[in-house]
Amino acid sequence: MLEVEDIATDPLDGIDAAIGRATEALARAQQPDGHWVFELEADATIPAEYILLRHYLGEPDDLALEAAIGRYLRRIQGTHGGWPLYHDGAFDVSATVKAYYALKMIGDDIDAPHMARARAELLKRGGAGAANVFTRIQLALFGAGKWSAIPEMPVELMLAPKGFPINLSRMSYWARTVIVPLLVLAALRPVAKNPRGVLVDELYTPGRHVLKRALPGKWAWETGFGALDTLLKRGRWMWPKALRAKAIQACVDFVGERINGTDGLGAIYPAIANSVMMYDALGHGPAHPERALAREAIEKLLVHREDGDVYCQPCVSPVWDTALAAHAMLEAGDEAAAERGLDWLKPRQILDVKGDWAEQKPDVRPGGWAFQYGNDHYPDLDDTAVVVMAMDRARPKLGDRYDAAIARGVEWNLGLQSADGGYAAFDADNTHFYLNDIPFADHGALLDPPTADVTARVVSMLAQVGEPLDSPRMVAALDWLKRDQHAEGSWWGRWGVNYIYGTWSVLCALNAAGIDPANGMIRRAVRWLISIQNSDGGWGESCDSYALDRKAHQPAPSIASQTAWALLGLMAAGEVDHPAVVRGIAWLERHQAEDGLWGQEHYSGGGFPRVFYLRYHGYPKYFPLWALARYRNLKRGNARRVEYGM
Repeated sequence: MLEVEDIATDPLDGIDAAIGRATEALARAQQPDGHWVFELEADATIPAEYILLRHYLGEPDDLALEAAIGRYLRRIQGTHGGWPLYHDGAFDVSATVKAYYALKMIGDDIDAPHMARARAELLKRGGAGAANVFTRIQLALFGAGKWSAIPEMPVELMLAPKGFPINLSRMSYWARTVIVPLLVLAALRPVAKNPRGVLVDELYTPGRHVLKRALPGKWAWETGFGALDTLLKRGRWMWPKALRAKAIQACVDFVGERINGTDGLGAIYPAIANSVMMYDALGHGPAHPERALAREAIEKLLVHREDGDVYCQPCVSPVWDTALAAHAMLEAGDEAAAERGLDWLKPRQILDVKGDWAEQKPDVRPGGWAFQYGNDHYPDLDDTAVVVMAMDRARPKLGDRYDAAIARGVEWNLGLQSADGGYAAFDADNTHFYLNDIPFADHGALLDPPTADVTARVVSMLAQVGEPLDSPRMVAALDWLKRDQHAEGSWWGRWGVNYIYGTWSVLCALNAAGIDPANGMIRRAVRWLISIQNSDGGWGESCDSYALDRKAHQPAPSIASQTAWALLGLMAAGEVDHPAVVRGIAWLERHQAEDGLWGQEHYSGGGFPRVFYLRYHGYPKYFPLWALARYRNLKRGNARRVEYGM
């Protein structure tokens, strides 16, 4: 018989209280219609480009808005004098060029301390001439840089047959939507209205207008593509006018078909902004229907912060946030809130539009979910798998309410399995890796190949809905994951930072598939996660872990989302009683704020490795709750095995 003091000192009492506070806080953040959406913050480039876009178009002054964005840009300037790609990150040339130009555009004195230091540090690193291709294009559109410093991408590429080696259909969804309107701009070479006449000549060093790019160990590619670029530049005016006009019209048709209402082309800022500039270059004024829709889509990406600052998001994440928050709420026991979120998600399944993914898989029926409010041409497998698993978890209470949606989501995801057994985010077999070596692709993110995190998510979904472990598609996917594990025991995370994210994802998948926790893959992953735990009990990993020459774990201060991922991964591997898990849970308890949530300035989302990172403001709100609730449920339950795919 338990004594009173035994009950009072139940070690899970404090966790119950923490879960209660976090659940209430997450419920307060739910929108009236049932969905969740949190800020999605990138670096200085998007808000800077927003300012430059307004001046490119010659729009009426909005001094209050400019001042608010200016405050934001100055606030996130790094201690090194420039602007980084993520919180406390290193100096980035391209981000600094854009932020400096935007601040100068809105009236910051170039001799002000923050501007002078940024300029001095930038010139030490080669100045604006050392910026990446997309920044060079931005400068060229303002007459602030030379088109000769930009690799040639003829608009006629739009008409290339599918078998042509450099073909837009072989590129990723994000590259495709960004590049198509950009091809028109590169062909027409318009000059920004720029009513204030602001340029940035002071950011150039002698001789750095010329494009120079080296591909380490790939001199043949460098030589070949360099020769091709020279040839295309010299023959720029030799394209038949009728062919050029046809190609431009093909670009316009592509954009028009995918204008996506007020969610915009691809529902991502760079593509939407390029489409607005494309329409402007073609002589379409602000009242032109498609241009007006695209311009409104950009305005919907602005975030007006409580402190008065304003910034522009790269996109929005309501489907992703809602699906993950629903999982956390189901784990915490708030089924009513989760149900409202799932009911919001259900009608957003894309059932009638065959998007660009159908180029590779024409016989597959639509059935996925997109990341944003609306993006029918570009659903993704990751969102779809997470939504399906949340709906499946709700079946015991809600019966067959989501059965049809689950079936179509599973069917669509299965249909996009790549030939090597893995799964990518948006397309199948998007693996023409030589395209990342063309001079135009200096960001190295032109493709969407299979990755461990997405493959794991699809495996988790399949296992959760009852796919046999020995089915050919499951065997192929599990074999892919086995091949992809690193010697240290981790998996690379494409869409989250980084190896912690990838390893959590795969451990959940292996557990869902019924792989024995004693399996060598799982043991190596568990040892690695435990070995990188910080001394304070939490986990952290730097965005620097994406460096091509990474040799070992890149530590960082403990943060809530990465701590939660590590805990969820270890618990999926059967380690709920391990001291490392106990310490991690204690870290989450200690760092919960008075409002019931967790703070986190560090970025833990991946946009494009080494190029573009994301701060998901929702991650420290639902992942720690999820980890705490799972720990409690496993400790109080009769079984020690996680029942679900995530």
